[in-house]
Amino acid sequence: MILTLIGYRATGKSTLAQPLAERLGWSWIDADVELERRAGRTIREIFDTDGEAEFRRRERETLVDLLSQNRLVIAAGGGAVLNTDTRQNFKDAGPVVWLKASVDTIEQRLYGDATTAERRPNLTSTGGRDEIERLLSEREPIYFHTATLTIQTDEPFPGQADIPTIDQLVDHVVAALRETLDAASGIGQEQSSDKAPEDSSCL
Repeated sequence: MILTLIGYRATGKSTLAQPLAERLGWSWIDADVELERRAGRTIREIFDTDGEAEFRRRERETLVDLLSQNRLVIAAGGGAVLNTDTRQNFKDAGPVVWLKASVDTIEQRLYGDATTAERRPNLTSTGGRDEIERLLSEREPIYFHTATLTIQTDEPFPGQADIPTIDQLVDHVVAALRETLDAASGIGQEQSSDKAPEDSSCL
């Protein structure tokens, strides 16, 4: 079984993947980092040299390989869901969790990270906030129809005052997908319920 994290850039996929995998006793991988490792180039360099079509081909190739594995948490690239076959592969392999964040949060995270411009190309002619808004409007329906579970990562859970921590986000994923994940991971009921969320309606 594979658990795939989908969503726009800077919504927390790579940040959540490692602690989630550790909780499950699985491995984890950032699909974009793995693509760059295999290519020996950054995503920006692939875009600049070969274009988006070649990047998407490499992305698809990398994901097909990763999805053939087992007990793995994958942090997928933001545009991976644009490929119809890949979307179905995600769903066939196991649960798919869509991590959401507001435009403001995404913008702050992207432009607060000095490595973003070096590794990630603009995907539209405008870039910046306009790009985020445009691509989210195009992709959100696709994320929605691909996801088993949706989590808003930058808003407090119902009844809570603070934005959830990474541990709390992991708790929500494990609690919401407990039956499916228990079957694959052998997580004991006691371990899974230790940190169950008070209210999972936000999921």
